[in-house]
Amino acid sequence: MKSRLQILTSTLMLIAGLVFLGINPANAQNSDSLRIDELEGRVKKIEGLKGLKVSGYIQGQYQYGDPEASLNVGTGNLNKEEGYHRMGIRRGRIKFTYDKSIASAVIQLDVTEKGVSFKDVYMQIKDPKFSASYIKVGVFDRPFGYEITYSSSTRETPERSQIFRTLFPNERDLGVMVRLQPKKGSAWNVLRLDAGLFAGNGIKQDIKNRKDFITRLSVEKKFHEMIKFGAGVSYYNGTVYQGTQNVYTFGDAGFIVDTSLTNIGNFAKREYFGADAQFRVMTVLGETAIAGEYLMGTQPGSPTSTKSPNSANIKDDYKHDTYIRNFTGGYVVIVQEMGIIPLSAVVKYDWYDQNSKVSGDEIGSLNNTSKGDLSFNTLGFGLIWKINKDLRATAYYEILKNELSQNLSGYDVDKKDNLFTLRLQYKF
Repeated sequence: MKSRLQILTSTLMLIAGLVFLGINPANAQNSDSLRIDELEGRVKKIEGLKGLKVSGYIQGQYQYGDPEASLNVGTGNLNKEEGYHRMGIRRGRIKFTYDKSIASAVIQLDVTEKGVSFKDVYMQIKDPKFSASYIKVGVFDRPFGYEITYSSSTRETPERSQIFRTLFPNERDLGVMVRLQPKKGSAWNVLRLDAGLFAGNGIKQDIKNRKDFITRLSVEKKFHEMIKFGAGVSYYNGTVYQGTQNVYTFGDAGFIVDTSLTNIGNFAKREYFGADAQFRVMTVLGETAIAGEYLMGTQPGSPTSTKSPNSANIKDDYKHDTYIRNFTGGYVVIVQEMGIIPLSAVVKYDWYDQNSKVSGDEIGSLNNTSKGDLSFNTLGFGLIWKINKDLRATAYYEILKNELSQNLSGYDVDKKDNLFTLRLQYKF
């Protein structure tokens, strides 16, 4: 009797334990099925993440500048009589790329002590079967020239040339672009054509009915794995909104004004031409790289600036008169590796002439000329230490020169605006 009672008690305890653990003997088979379905769902989710790639880089930076220098981290100088220094995160990029079948999507964020902002948001539909061509829609790099699309994580200098920072703020724009390129392995794969329509307002929202056209035709070829050559020609045809009736064009005596009421709400032409070339060769000393670009064209701007539109509100930010100028500019950069030592030396010269039809003491004396007509040039040099494949340090010094005019207050002498940059970058 006692033995039967013990067996009954043990059986009841076992059933209670199974129930407590969520395993009902009567439903054990159903429970197993549910668990299998759940596992299958989790496996499908994991498989769906196979197309997701996360990458990025962080640039910690220290800068010292002369009293009138503009640094890229921290706040401006509070005492114009002394030099100043700042530290901060120049770029903190994290990029999410999802690639599946013929389509992919990219979202890139910039995270610094100043906040979080987006850099890239676009989708891309490709043609993997017959070519390397694709269609891209969203916010992405403008297809003009070489330096714009050259990533800040691999570029040898801390910043892009002044002409690109002025004409193409944020490098990116909202638009749609088509790339036409034969498939890899084809003899014609060395050729590539990019062409697209863009809002013409940087990474801000679209504010005008007219769209800007940008295109670049380029060639890139390797010779015996030791030499690499690339070149391209670019063209930009766009417009800038005119917020007032006063539109100034340049003549023999300076700027001439057109005060027609029909100018208000009309559009000034914005047109650029560009040519670029790149050359890399391997020697016993390591790689030698030379790159250069030249730009010229017509740029509508304000009385004192030639910066391209990058504004969120057309009514509030286009109240200034329109000044139309012809410009030229470009850069040349040389990078030399140092044999087995993980160091590279870099030297760069860039220039930007905001108004190629006036110079020197004419600025400030001819009608309505101002600092918006000056030219600027920068000589930079430094060292890059490639600590490993993910970590590198850069030390770079820039000597900035502005055009002098005895008739323009503040620009009768060269401004004290040289700066030094020390950067540590980690790429993941």
